[in-house]
Amino acid sequence: MKIGLFLPTSTNAQLVSTTTPQFEPTYDRLLDIVTKAERYGIDFGLSLVKYHGFGGPSRYWDASLDPFTCLAGLIARTSRIKLFATAPVLALHPALVARAAATIDSISPGRFGLNVVTGWLRAEYESMGLWPGADHFERRYKLAGEYVKILRELWATGRSDFKGEFYTMDDCRMEPLPCGGIDIVSAGQSDAGLEFAARYADYSFISTTGTNDPASVAGLEQRTARAEQAVGRKVGSYPLVILVAAETDGEAMDRWNHYCSGIDTEALAWAGRQASQDTRSAAAQDSTARMVMQSGDIAMGTGRFVGSYENVARMLDEMASYPHISGIMLGMGDWFTGVEDFGERIQPLMKSRATARAAA
Repeated sequence: MKIGLFLPTSTNAQLVSTTTPQFEPTYDRLLDIVTKAERYGIDFGLSLVKYHGFGGPSRYWDASLDPFTCLAGLIARTSRIKLFATAPVLALHPALVARAAATIDSISPGRFGLNVVTGWLRAEYESMGLWPGADHFERRYKLAGEYVKILRELWATGRSDFKGEFYTMDDCRMEPLPCGGIDIVSAGQSDAGLEFAARYADYSFISTTGTNDPASVAGLEQRTARAEQAVGRKVGSYPLVILVAAETDGEAMDRWNHYCSGIDTEALAWAGRQASQDTRSAAAQDSTARMVMQSGDIAMGTGRFVGSYENVARMLDEMASYPHISGIMLGMGDWFTGVEDFGERIQPLMKSRATARAAA
């Protein structure tokens, strides 16, 4: 079972709170995290990027590193871990992303991948004059499909003459070609997003829900299976879980409750207003944006395992047992200590990580 990290490349990572250990992203901090992760045999890390944060007292996502330049530096300083940069289709042209990805792949072939995102946060793109209008909510996965076709054409042949609704390529060229395979991840939660992942991606990044419930992945796992059946293609699933672990269940829950006491309602209200703008698309009811708007908690609806090191290991093993799960992506309540706690206290107790533990 693969384990990855949802890297904290933006302020405070996954928790919208003023009482969590406040994390401001820097290259040195990310280097410390990925080198520790590699030491413990963690398989991959996935970055996010935000061009407009939520604000509020927590400054949630207000600072955000560029994933391509940051990960190029991290790949050059590591030797085994695979790293995925996020490519927002509205901000970065596919021909430019194809070339950047091929260049980073040349640093360490086969260890770079892309997370292709369609964009739900209107303010991000309006701030740069790139928001195409409300129709984007309905058309974004069709646009993203053309985007991935161009990426794969350029990586395979170095040429593209693609003609579509959103992109027109005319003898577009890109060399050198990638040395290793560049995997694509997609993070859509709606039926349209899951179908896009099944059709175009190698892995689907899905969000779990609730506290201490490994079975929360079952619904999305089943929906992913239906999407695969519809398009006749398989895709692996990587659920996201936030870990808050300690010596005892009581200590971990006290820590979680302390984090919750600092909920940044101002930042969440701003995000909720942004998320509510998608009212017309068929995907709106199951979208990531809808989860943000309806969650009312510091994790924005994302699932979390809160408990003793032993119980968190048990819950991760249980989630790993679902047949459609290719790996689990972890967020940390405390990024200053979380990776080391996982490597030293949790992973040694996991049956599903025995091989990786031995290799580490």
